[in-house]
Amino acid sequence: MKLSSSYHDLDGASVFITGGGSGIGAALTEGFLRQGARVTFVQRSDGNPFCEEMAAATGNRPIYLPCDMTDVTQIRDAVAKSAEMQGPARILVSNAANDLRHDTLDVTEEFWDWCQAINLKSYFFAAQAVLPAMKAAGRGSIVNFTSVSYLMGATGMPGYTTANSGINGMTRSLAREFGPDGIRVNALAPGWVLTEKQQEKWATPEKLDAHMALMCLKEHLAPVDIVEPVLFLASDASRMMTGQALVVDGGVGMTG
Repeated sequence: MKLSSSYHDLDGASVFITGGGSGIGAALTEGFLRQGARVTFVQRSDGNPFCEEMAAATGNRPIYLPCDMTDVTQIRDAVAKSAEMQGPARILVSNAANDLRHDTLDVTEEFWDWCQAINLKSYFFAAQAVLPAMKAAGRGSIVNFTSVSYLMGATGMPGYTTANSGINGMTRSLAREFGPDGIRVNALAPGWVLTEKQQEKWATPEKLDAHMALMCLKEHLAPVDIVEPVLFLASDASRMMTGQALVVDGGVGMTG
């Protein structure tokens, strides 16, 4: 990964990333490691091989902790264990999500609850877990991943788009509440990022062409395109920016 920017205040910072071992999350972990940060990432699947890969590639080894993000107790335990191992998180990046496609008329109560648990509830309780230490330190930055899908009124995933919209509301409320404590809370809304998962499941030539027609910048997004905007939001370079949603989608949806 080649980065165009360096944020010196991230060197040595304690960073906690959810879903940080695959897709966009893996790129985020690598990006922070290359800034010299101390990174813990959590996910359900085994992240140890990725730790080895990152240690070899960056000379900076992340910590992997297993965690089911639908389980609040596991979230709290992972945040506490990370704090013991590398100090309390100064930066939280809530990235773990699941955009499993679903039809409105087929959604069950069980599916709805699971969808909100992974895509919204986990974001709140991850923030809740890191906020006390951030308050004590008098500083902190939380970056919540949302998506342009809710801005576009995307069909085929109403549970996911509902959660995305909720993340923006939560981000603004937390920014207002904890700003006096020196804590910034922002959201980042990626467009369609062509991770391996997206390419395997949904990125047909027809869908790619249709999406490209909507883009101002005629190039599909890759995970690395999301890394530097997150580094910016996490760093002191954005020190007076909070309660905002930064859209990175190649110009599909325009806000303001």
